[in-house]
Amino acid sequence: MAASDSVPDISITDHTSFPYTFTLNATVPLPSSAPGSLVRCNIYRPQTSEKVPAILTYGPYGKDLPYEVFHPASWGEINPEHRSAHSAWETPDPGYWTKHGYAVVRADERGLGQSPGLLNTMSRGTSEAFFDVVEWVADQEWCSGKVGLLGISYYAGSQWRVAARRPKGLAAIIPWEGMADYYRDRCRHGGILSNVFIDFWWRRVESNQYGRSEGLDGETPPIPPEKVLSAEELAQNRREQPVDNRIYRFRDDEYYASKEYTLSDIQVPLLSVGNWGGITLHLRGNIEGYTHAGSEFKYLRMITGRHDLPFYYAEEAEVQRSFLDAFLKGEDRDGWSIKGKVPPVSLVVRKGDVGFNDAQAERAFLRRDENEWPIARTQYRKLYLTPQQGLTWDEAAITQSLLPQKLSYKALGTLKSPQLLQFTTAPFEKETEITGHITAHLNVSVSANPTGTTPSDIDLFVTLRHLLPNNKEVFYTGSAGDPVPLCKGWLRVSLRKVDALSIKNRPHLPARDYFSTDVQPVIPGEVYPVDVEIWPTNVVVEKGSKIMFELSSGDTQGSGIFRHEDEVDRAAAKFDGYNHVHFAPGIFNYVTLPIIPPK
Repeated sequence: MAASDSVPDISITDHTSFPYTFTLNATVPLPSSAPGSLVRCNIYRPQTSEKVPAILTYGPYGKDLPYEVFHPASWGEINPEHRSAHSAWETPDPGYWTKHGYAVVRADERGLGQSPGLLNTMSRGTSEAFFDVVEWVADQEWCSGKVGLLGISYYAGSQWRVAARRPKGLAAIIPWEGMADYYRDRCRHGGILSNVFIDFWWRRVESNQYGRSEGLDGETPPIPPEKVLSAEELAQNRREQPVDNRIYRFRDDEYYASKEYTLSDIQVPLLSVGNWGGITLHLRGNIEGYTHAGSEFKYLRMITGRHDLPFYYAEEAEVQRSFLDAFLKGEDRDGWSIKGKVPPVSLVVRKGDVGFNDAQAERAFLRRDENEWPIARTQYRKLYLTPQQGLTWDEAAITQSLLPQKLSYKALGTLKSPQLLQFTTAPFEKETEITGHITAHLNVSVSANPTGTTPSDIDLFVTLRHLLPNNKEVFYTGSAGDPVPLCKGWLRVSLRKVDALSIKNRPHLPARDYFSTDVQPVIPGEVYPVDVEIWPTNVVVEKGSKIMFELSSGDTQGSGIFRHEDEVDRAAAKFDGYNHVHFAPGIFNYVTLPIIPPK
């Protein structure tokens, strides 16, 4: 047991001066995950003697830290109906949900806030402790025995893992913009370390570690822990996520392997909500989580908008409530629990240039229902790269005119100084919808700088962009309200091996294990055919507009804070050189696009 586990209990206080009953610092034992240990939670209940279902969150940012303190600018923009005395970042608002007959339980993850223990975010231990909290909530005398999970980002990503463990009482989950795959979705895109966001995120989480005498930005925590730890004790009581992600590179390393689980083990009703603009963190996980979950009743809902706001839109909150009412209260007014009544997939279709970070303007995007994902009527078509840096649908034209040649660009570009190649279509002759998974097939090699070291790997960064007839790029709303392109993809060429026998390997989405045993050599001068996974997207390309495919040696516009700049992971001694794309008779480079014909 860690030193910080040996602590006296904090007295529990019920407050009834709010529109709901507020219980501060309820103690939850962890009998199966960490016997003798505990976490603490706040409970917000309707002022009724009737048993009610509970909505639970378990996470790192501080159950007692007000939303308006955590992110004042965002707080000022969210739907006022979801602003109360106990609103917190990325979690359901107690004022709203207790009014609708739910208890809201907000737990501090072990080692954070008011919960003592080892701080080890996104670990197996985290999921096991979450399992105990779900079962504890379901057993409380005020609870109906039904527990639902609802929350954004971290509070969504943790839902997949605990649901796969099937705790007693768990009745439904709504992972809202939350990764499902720690390695592929968050930490190592295509095997490349996404360090900038992890470093930024970790500083915020570490500031909330249990035992700190100061909280965010040097402020005193709202409810100081009963035991302040020294700097040495704090260091001993945490696993440093940025350090671990730098040290460990493969999914068979114990650090990553310990976090794995099986999506098909999820059996509870599921509403996965993904955002088309989340092209660097959560989007892939929401779609893959939905695809592989084993739930009989599972739904995929796609949205647009900034990461923090749509969760609280009136219409989206109504969808959340309708779904939870169906499975936590048995009040199914829309038919979620009737097979085939609610279409499994609901998409926002992005047509036109409405700008970005403008919630009202994005209402111009229409919503459309589908019966499956990927859409059954998808026609996968290849856009061929040409040596003239064009993109063409015409394979015959490429075959007739192609001579052995290559296009080159310098490796190790930066966001401020990108090194890239761009390939652009002719204007589209008719309106065309692209919705689904995308793969780029490229034939690549590397050569040394004349005065540099011999490179031994290639990092490929690809981006798909949408251009209007006047060549102006259409930008969409990214996670932070920043302008982003259609989608991005990544691949470290030494990790190009595809697991052809995996049940997750599909023609439109190559499956990679990213094991240490999968590493293959990259020798200067050798040409390697690779298939690059590009994250899914949706767009209607109108007549006269164009698509651009961008290949670069580093992050380019639209990467935001989700950049790959670690000097150890992308060491110049390994990557510095010139990257090449090869063209020759019978050797084609192309992007496979999912074209959706009208219904």
